[in-house]
Amino acid sequence: MLLSLAMSADPHMLAWERRFRAPTVGLPAWSPDAPDRLVFASNEGGSWQLWAWDRLVDERRKITDDPVGLHEGSPTPDGASIVWFLDDTGDEFGHYLVAPFEGGAPELLVDGIPDGWPSGLAIREGVVAVGQGERDGFAVYVSVDAAPAKQLYRHDEAAGLGGSEIPGFNNGGLSADGSLACVVHAEHGDPLHPALRVFDVRTGSVVADLWDGENKGLTPFAWSPVRGDQRLAIVHERADLQRPGVWNPVTGERVDLSIDRPGEVPEVWDWFPDSSAILVSISHDGGDQLLRVEVPSGDVSEVGDAEGVVSAARVRPDGKVWKRFSAGSHSSRVATTDGEVVLEPDAERGPDGAAYRSWEFRNPKGQRVHGFVATPAGEGPFPLVMEIHGGPTWQWYDEWAPGVQAWVDAGFAVALVNYRGSTGYGAAWRDAIIGDPGFTEMEDLIAGLDDLIASGTADPARAVIAGDSWGGYLTLLGIGMYPDRWAAAAAGVPVADYVAAYEDEAPALQAMDRGLFGAGPEELREQYEERSPITYVDNVKTPLLILAGANDSRCPIRQIDNYIAALTERGHPPDVYRYDTGHSSFVIDERVRQQRVRLEFVARHVPGIALPA
Repeated sequence: MLLSLAMSADPHMLAWERRFRAPTVGLPAWSPDAPDRLVFASNEGGSWQLWAWDRLVDERRKITDDPVGLHEGSPTPDGASIVWFLDDTGDEFGHYLVAPFEGGAPELLVDGIPDGWPSGLAIREGVVAVGQGERDGFAVYVSVDAAPAKQLYRHDEAAGLGGSEIPGFNNGGLSADGSLACVVHAEHGDPLHPALRVFDVRTGSVVADLWDGENKGLTPFAWSPVRGDQRLAIVHERADLQRPGVWNPVTGERVDLSIDRPGEVPEVWDWFPDSSAILVSISHDGGDQLLRVEVPSGDVSEVGDAEGVVSAARVRPDGKVWKRFSAGSHSSRVATTDGEVVLEPDAERGPDGAAYRSWEFRNPKGQRVHGFVATPAGEGPFPLVMEIHGGPTWQWYDEWAPGVQAWVDAGFAVALVNYRGSTGYGAAWRDAIIGDPGFTEMEDLIAGLDDLIASGTADPARAVIAGDSWGGYLTLLGIGMYPDRWAAAAAGVPVADYVAAYEDEAPALQAMDRGLFGAGPEELREQYEERSPITYVDNVKTPLLILAGANDSRCPIRQIDNYIAALTERGHPPDVYRYDTGHSSFVIDERVRQQRVRLEFVARHVPGIALPA
């Protein structure tokens, strides 16, 4: 069944802006008990909001009109209501609301829970479980049969509810019968390699613990959909590459499923309805293949074609798999793995873009570094944008990114480096920055720049460094440590003054920093200062644009202002673009404005760039 969302495009609009404005949709979410009442997010109308879709009568309705924008929501188990997290300013601090599926005024989902930073929501069989970070620690709350919530778990170290890594209806927080709750925690002191604890929801007693030891994390994804079957699908790191497993906390039985293929299995998307198999993605060099893995035999079969990158996937009650996927050259689609379109806008798609080329080079340690390059038509050397991903535990995939295509339209080659610290290449690669953040990534980025210059792809006099979040941090570190390499720089929502950032950021980010450095700045102040861009501000001579959100709780505004003031004081003021919300914007006009500011700034400072009129 095809659902259409009507919207027209201005034919006179530049291609890069049409890509940003083209309406798109997320993968619909549904409850196993009411699978034809779905919730999805769409940017139709100019900002990301939530929509309800009654599939039986093929009707949809817009549920929210939030000024900040919303990109994630979930139906309740009976399909009667829709739940989402509300924060008024974009600082990600708030609470959950619930509203009727047919539309109506929202109400507080659960009484008895203070506002906080979300770390998981699950609803099953009259039970609501909420995980969140708070100013004095981390907690998980449970409400049974609409009673005020009670605290199930609390600790100073990072913790949350299982299953929150996948958007939509949470299959990993509460078992299908609502009797068991899975908590992800770092009581052992390492938030980058968490352990699991399962509780009896009604008694609060601990049922079982699972921890694979130092430097080996566990992630829970989905309980079996069969009531009474208390098996939990997980991803483990017992070997270097992530692999799936199944754990029964009641019996203690655990089966690790071996997959003899290159690449990692970063998530278990779902179980098949009879609980005989799980659906996973295997990711290799930035591309995905969906797999059905039989339990407990571990037999593997491919599900659909390896087309692009899967950003989300679920199994319907009839066994069909729905997925949202894209490639570097074309925007996302929501379809079955048989090729049937499930949901798409009834509007012109944004123009396709340049295909990504898989790319590899060697870093100073002789290690293979992988990434992608996108180039305009013609022969190089081209002006180059070294676009740095955030995270740091993320990676560049061969997937759609309108910002990358905007640079290519402007005549730039774009380099996407999966530096040490990136996911997708094994735990040792990801964890290489622990104890050595910032400097490690910069070694790989500079090696990538040198490789592209040597190959004739990049013009060394016209190299730009850019990125958001951790990518913004590395951008500022790059212009301070390697001031002669860049013609211009654009740092979005960066860490700029690491000590001040730690003081102001949300608890989960503080926990991540402690994991990266080994402790907080109160114990390791010299190390934080050594890896802080503000320490190298006197070296900066690159023209710099900084983009910052006034209500960002991940990379807070005060520490960015400290960096701006220091740079201004020594006579090198940056261009600054401020916006009113948090770490990112879900409003399309705002995203377009920010990309236009980047393009116009870089065009002023890089010779030979003439933006389309």
